[in-house]
Amino acid sequence: MDISVLGPCRVVQSGVSVVPTAVKPRKVLALLALYPDQVVSVASLVEELWGEAPPRSVQTTLQTYVLQLRNLIAAALGDRHHPDLPHGAKSVLITESGGYLLDTQGGMVDVCEFERLSGAGHRALEAGDCVGASASFRRALELWRGPALVDVQCGPLLEIEATRLEESRLGILNQRIEVDLSLGRHHELVGELSGLAAQHPLHEGIQAQLMLALYRSGRRGNALEVYQRLRGVLSRELGLDPSPDLQRLQCAVLDSSVELELTGAARDVAFSGSGGPLRALRGG
Repeated sequence: MDISVLGPCRVVQSGVSVVPTAVKPRKVLALLALYPDQVVSVASLVEELWGEAPPRSVQTTLQTYVLQLRNLIAAALGDRHHPDLPHGAKSVLITESGGYLLDTQGGMVDVCEFERLSGAGHRALEAGDCVGASASFRRALELWRGPALVDVQCGPLLEIEATRLEESRLGILNQRIEVDLSLGRHHELVGELSGLAAQHPLHEGIQAQLMLALYRSGRRGNALEVYQRLRGVLSRELGLDPSPDLQRLQCAVLDSSVELELTGAARDVAFSGSGGPLRALRGG
């Protein structure tokens, strides 16, 4: 079974989709797919489906949804005998004490692959291999096909998971861009960062990265315009000034500080004592 949740929900058994069209069975499958090969409790499924107001027939209704999913899995398995699935669909969507488990049979799960590649990127970075780190982060990000579970009407638990995954994606994206900046790829980053800055106008880390990419591309004036735009947005929306790190970055751009110049392919961007404006502002 192959599972994809980094975008539309896709669950494929024996080459056939088993994602139901009905809203609530789809939510059941999505929650099981987020925890492949793990038991998801009945209590969690009930909370996701009905929140704090479950119906009186909650157990029977949930069992009906599970049956609908098993029927889809059985249809995907067909009439062919599967020695590793002696009980057919019940060996794939397994009833456990207090919950249910979706057995992937060793299939591909995009969330697990995203985490594996992200981890490989971090290890490469720790070893000083910026090129390898950038490549691993890129492959991790390529797994995304849109917002997590974009075609599922998320309840409280799925909403939390979708938000967590999006934050993880944004974190890896910021890491990849910072590594690419350290490799001198500022020219090719300007367009991508301009789009991200428009999507996340209050994200100081992204704005700082755009400022640095513009500055290193010989566009000092444009870098200062990014700061002024951020300052205006923060003032209007939140009544705040840019953080001290951003203010120091602006001063460095105004002074054409040598600390903003690229002096080595694997050099961290050095600016403040905390390890550089981008590192200090990541997730800002």
